[in-house]
Amino acid sequence: MLNIVVTVKQVLDPEAPVSTFKIDPEANRPVSTPGIPQVLNPYDENALEAALKLKDAHHCKVVVISLGAKLAKAVLRKCLAAGADDLFLLEDELFRDLDSYCTAFVLAIAIKKIGQWDLILNGRLAADTTAGEVGSGIAEMMQIPSVTVAGRIEIAGEGVRVERVVADGRELVEAPLPALVTISHELGELRRISLRKLTAAQDKPTTTWSSHDLGIESLPIRRTRMLKLWTPQKETRCEIVEGKDEVKAGTKLALKLRDVGII
Repeated sequence: MLNIVVTVKQVLDPEAPVSTFKIDPEANRPVSTPGIPQVLNPYDENALEAALKLKDAHHCKVVVISLGAKLAKAVLRKCLAAGADDLFLLEDELFRDLDSYCTAFVLAIAIKKIGQWDLILNGRLAADTTAGEVGSGIAEMMQIPSVTVAGRIEIAGEGVRVERVVADGRELVEAPLPALVTISHELGELRRISLRKLTAAQDKPTTTWSSHDLGIESLPIRRTRMLKLWTPQKETRCEIVEGKDEVKAGTKLALKLRDVGII
């Protein structure tokens, strides 16, 4: 049996209108408002779909793991409804607002504690920070090969064959197992989940581990720190160019554009 671990993150819905986002200036992070639900990171959904496609084709076990302080369990159980076999929640106040290095550190410890794993799949980046660092960090800490930005993945003998998405096409890469692969959106969206499966998943058991369960008394020194997070201010000015007819109006518009340096 091939054991696959998929890491997922819950984020504020990136499709929500910008006007509904609020920033906590003290914590330098976006805060949840009634208008913005928590959802699975879309890129992590791509990674889960990659795992489920491998499960469709091979004898696989898919384990999902998520990290945070206050996890939206109803949202994360969507992974079980989609077809994952187990869900591990790493939940502790110590795990609030971690940087990429500390996140990779905790996830690597948890994956080792799970014990049986051959392939680790991550989304290529998170929709909230867009850092794209955690997957490579886990691979480095676990000293296993990593392949990033996969548009396709398949099992090839004792390893994996990955089509990487690059600027001018695709790049074919092979790596031995165990390995870590970050999945890009080109692989495809998460399969449709019926309401019956979503409802049934809410009653499925999950495993929750705290920092104590993982043997973590303190976290390593942060490698990055958010200095300031804010909503950009946009200013729009509109000037009406008039003329007695279309020719005169067009001439005045051209002169105005030349004066401001556009033409």
